[in-house]
Parts: sequence; C-alpha cells; structure tokens
Amino acid sequence: MHEGPVLNALETERLLLRPQRADDAAVYHQLWTERDPRVPAHRRISPEGHPSVAEVAATITDGRTPGLLGVERKDTGSVIGYCGLIAHGHGSPAEPELAYELLREAHGRGYATEAARAVVTWAGEAGYRRLWAGVRDWNLASRRVLLKLGFRETDEVERDDRHGNSLLTVRDLSGLP
Repeated sequence: MHEGPVLNALETERLLLRPQRADDAAVYHQLWTERDPRVPAHRRISPEGHPSVAEVAATITDGRTPGLLGVERKDTGSVIGYCGLIAHGHGSPAEPELAYELLREAHGRGYATEAARAVVTWAGEAGYRRLWAGVRDWNLASRRVLLKLGFRETDEVERDDRHGNSLLTVRDLSGLP
C-alpha cells in the first residue's frame, strides 16, 4: 500500500495530468497495441486480444493503477498517455518509480519530458528523496527524457537477450531546485 503523499493532479503549460478515468481505456489500449515488438509479451496485446478495452477500463476503475495520471493536452482535450509514480517494479512506497507512456502520435513534441518533469518536481516538493526509472537499453527516446530530467544510469542491469537489457536509473531529489 502507498505510504507517501498521493499524486492527484498537475498542470503544465500544455498539459493536464489528472486522475485516470474509465473512458481513457481506449487510449491506454491503443498504447498496448503500439508497443515495440521487443517489449515483453505480458506488456503487449495477446493473440487472444487481451487486455481488451473493457479489461483496461476495469484496471482503472478497480484502482489498480494508483499514482498514474492521464496526460491530456490542454489545446485539444485529448488524452495522449499516462505519467506518474508507481511503487512496484524497481520502486518502493518511499522511493517510487517514474512511469510514463505516450501515444506514438504524441512523440517528438516534448510532452513526455514536460509531463515527467512536473511529476519529478511534485515528488521533490512532496518530500520524496529519490526516484527510480527502469528503461530498456534500446529505448533511446525514453533514455533521453530521463537524462533531461536528471536521472543517471546505475550499474544495475537486468540482462535480457530477447527483449533488450533493462537499465535502472535513479534521480536524487534532495537538491531539487
């Protein structure tokens, strides 16, 4: 269970980061379909079509994704992905993991950096001392975003010849401006 401050909503110049809603499920389902084929099978749509849009919606309404916010463009009101903090994976309640994913149509416009920067800033202001982020070695765009946000790669690498090595990055928040 989450023991730290709860991330509810944030606003940037171009984006609203707000609690996820069941009607975001179609966008999140699309994210699943757009994932790189190197992403492990359990994080992609199965040959049987799972998770379905309804299953993704159930995950949202059941509260199984606390800490993740929908990322919505202010100019269009369209949801383009999610961003937030999770306490599973490499993270913990005291030192969560930054997670973000945006639709391909939103790539290359700085939205991921903008959304993630807002979350990192909030985390520092909320009293978190450190954030983690895991990233595949082949995911150069996400690695660049993390670098811009002040994350540094650790020596911890989860070797995976099939899907690409998973690199662990960390961001110390004690000196956050």
